[in-house]
Amino acid sequence: QVQLEESGGGLVQAGGSLRLSCAASGRTFSSYLMGWFRQAPGKEREFVAHITWSGSSTVIADSVKGRFTISIDNAKNTVYLQMNSLKPEDTAVYYCAAKRTSYWPKYDYWGQGTQVTVSS
Repeated sequence: QVQLEESGGGLVQAGGSLRLSCAASGRTFSSYLMGWFRQAPGKEREFVAHITWSGSSTVIADSVKGRFTISIDNAKNTVYLQMNSLKPEDTAVYYCAAKRTSYWPKYDYWGQGTQVTVSS
């Protein structure tokens, strides 16, 4: 049974930093693309970043580029989202997701989400 478990969310002041973690388990993820998404109240889910399991390729959304970075520790089966210079508009539930290849049309697995709240 595949599980994606996010952690690291919380309350932080504007300008602060958080690091989210996504621990993946239940199968071999060697070909998978790992993504982070977020959803703010009343808004649609938004892509934040993704990374290949090898770590060789990353994409960061323009809205967070220069402030957020994505990385992976294959030995720990864990994907990270480092969030710096946080803004109140970054407040959202952040979700980790996985899809079987970069070309697959949709994400196969999703975590339960972790709340990030940025106070002004």
